[in-house]
Amino acid sequence: MSQKILLLEDDKLFNETIEDFLEEEGYELQTALDPYSALEISYESRFDLYLFDVNLPYESGFDLLEKLRASGDKTPTIFLTSRDDKASMIEGFDSGADDYMKKPIDLDELLLRIRAVLRRQTRGDSIELGKYLLDCNAKRIYCDSEPLSVTNKAVELLLLLVLAKGEVVRVEEIEAHLWHVSQDASLGAIRVYITTLKKYFPDNIENIRGVGYRFK
Repeated sequence: MSQKILLLEDDKLFNETIEDFLEEEGYELQTALDPYSALEISYESRFDLYLFDVNLPYESGFDLLEKLRASGDKTPTIFLTSRDDKASMIEGFDSGADDYMKKPIDLDELLLRIRAVLRRQTRGDSIELGKYLLDCNAKRIYCDSEPLSVTNKAVELLLLLVLAKGEVVRVEEIEAHLWHVSQDASLGAIRVYITTLKKYFPDNIENIRGVGYRFK
């Protein structure tokens, strides 16, 4: 079943561009041009993800998300905004956002961030990997009930690879998953995490040179 996205963007042409792009990638889209329409649609249907513009008629995307969060709606949300000041970014995350992208939006990067946010939502509480137990909530790896010395980001990377179900996860997608847009991604750090994980899963993690990694 296709994952459903509610797109709120008052620029009609940009709205249609994103809709066409994401539908080609297999997502089911509903769109709105103003926050009141988006709020009504959110009550009528359940969505896997919200994509909200910030500068909107009547009220901001921040205000809308705060209303939704106050009503108990925990749908993952990515803000798409022309605001480039740090205060706005902080306000966006404080209102309950999962990610925050500054315009102009690169559609390929948007797709990576959508996949990263959705994967964080689809994991279970724990995953068994041979003799290891991966605690998805605590971000810990256990062997015979003993926690291993692995950082949270390394565990997040392992989860990303495992949930890809044998597909290659590109470096760009790893960066989008492990670091918010406000942070500097580190290819060197990714290599360190992979080296750590290979101590425990030497035959499972494969480096696809120049592309990314996969968990076999």
